[in-house]
Amino acid sequence: MAAARIRRQNVTSGLSNLDELLGSLYIGDNVIWYDQAGSLANVFCLSFLKSCQELKKPVIYVSFDRSPRTLMERLGPMAENPALTILDCFTWGKGAGSDVFLSFYYDTRTEWPCRIVRVDEPKQVNQVIETLYGIHSGLEGDVRFIFESLTGMQELWGGEDIVLNFYSHSCPRLYELNTVAYWVIEKDAHTPRLRAQINQIAQVVIDLSIKRGTTSLAVIKAEGRELDNLHKQHTYWSEGLDVKFEEERRASGRIDIGRRLKEARSKRGISQTELAKGVGVTPSTISQIEGSLIFPSLPALFKMAEVLAIDPSSFFQERPDAARKFVFLSTEGAEVRLPRLPEDAILVRSLAPVDFEARAEPYLIEIAPKKTLTSHFFVHKGEELGYLLSGRLQVTVEQTAHKMQAGDMIYLTSQIPDRWKNPGPALARLFWLKLK
Repeated sequence: MAAARIRRQNVTSGLSNLDELLGSLYIGDNVIWYDQAGSLANVFCLSFLKSCQELKKPVIYVSFDRSPRTLMERLGPMAENPALTILDCFTWGKGAGSDVFLSFYYDTRTEWPCRIVRVDEPKQVNQVIETLYGIHSGLEGDVRFIFESLTGMQELWGGEDIVLNFYSHSCPRLYELNTVAYWVIEKDAHTPRLRAQINQIAQVVIDLSIKRGTTSLAVIKAEGRELDNLHKQHTYWSEGLDVKFEEERRASGRIDIGRRLKEARSKRGISQTELAKGVGVTPSTISQIEGSLIFPSLPALFKMAEVLAIDPSSFFQERPDAARKFVFLSTEGAEVRLPRLPEDAILVRSLAPVDFEARAEPYLIEIAPKKTLTSHFFVHKGEELGYLLSGRLQVTVEQTAHKMQAGDMIYLTSQIPDRWKNPGPALARLFWLKLK
């Protein structure tokens, strides 16, 4: 599947800091959320649902554990979206057809803001499958799925072998159907055998845990991505649909060399391994510095600044001349690597110093003649603006191709282009702004 990943479109999870940890989501991803408490995955699922709705993508929400009324109250305004379909496997499943739950259909049928499909025999796996893919066949574009939850399926179907069979057949099918699927599973409710087999099939596996009131997230698997933070615990907290990581909290209170090192390295598109090689230390050392577990020696600090093309003082303070400097020399910019895209097709250069803080990040992007990029330049949840300086380009956004000539501009709010193509014989040069 790793080879196929290159041809697939990247999408957002709805949380920019999670996108950075994962190196983006991709169309075709099956994302497993191991939830130790049974409620930790909620904010991540809802953030994903919200981003899907902002991008006007159809979503099928499969519910085994919540009644439609409870689920719609939980979704709030997001339930008022006709592109949302709730597959109700609860009412005649755990709800056992009780009048308490059936009354929802009798009382509120004309008030449903979204589409609700009730499965009358959810204990029959084949009926769930037929209903699920029957709904999918009537939807257009790349459909997103949220399955809540594999644990609820096992409780209803009576055994993990049945659940594993459903999951192992569904994941490859969903992958080929160009979907993105979230699967929630209670971490301690299943055997190691089941978890191991689930992990093997999934493209992305994320572990959510809580200890003494502190929540943490670890990326266990991210297929087709070169990540430096696999299995690393990231402490986080959530407010509403906003998730903040401990690294961000530390950054707001004191000098954080690790955070600033990671930001500069990420802007350059350099991995921890590559930086470690340039500095002459181990990748583990870079990881520990970025995690604020150790501090670098002064020689190592100056070498890191040299490799990253930044001023060493930026590790300790904002650029001292940033408030009064108006002109930046061309030599202060730096080339940015995009590991997901072929080096012979695209060249990206930051026009501002890597350590310069501003509300807009300017880039010069060059796309070689007759080359096609099968994903967008950046994983960025926010506005972006591009002005074509020379050449010709064709950009595909939401499956619609748009032609650009020199002098044309493109403005993106939350959309992520599916594809960029230079159809001409000349280099295409694009001025690009990422807006924060």
